[in-house]
Amino acid sequence: MKIYLSGPMTGLPDFNRPEFNRVAAILRAQGHCVFNPAEGDYEPRKSFAEYCNWICLEADMIILLSGWQKSKGAMVELKLAEYIGVNVGEFYER
Repeated sequence: MKIYLSGPMTGLPDFNRPEFNRVAAILRAQGHCVFNPAEGDYEPRKSFAEYCNWICLEADMIILLSGWQKSKGAMVELKLAEYIGVNVGEFYER
């Protein structure tokens, strides 16, 4: 499955990279293809359109990380996914 990770970044230490990377590693170990916006040279608002395009053109599912409700970007990504019919889930560890 192709999964897009969405969650809070702006205003958090290191843009919340450790949490994004941790969840991406877990999902990849389960065999999923993961688009992790925290990988590479992430800068807020650098390429929001690129992320939205990936959701529209590639994603089978968007996974929301803890705290997504406080993130304007994650809220937009969620609404986009819902609008175009991409499955949405939240990440919970078992």
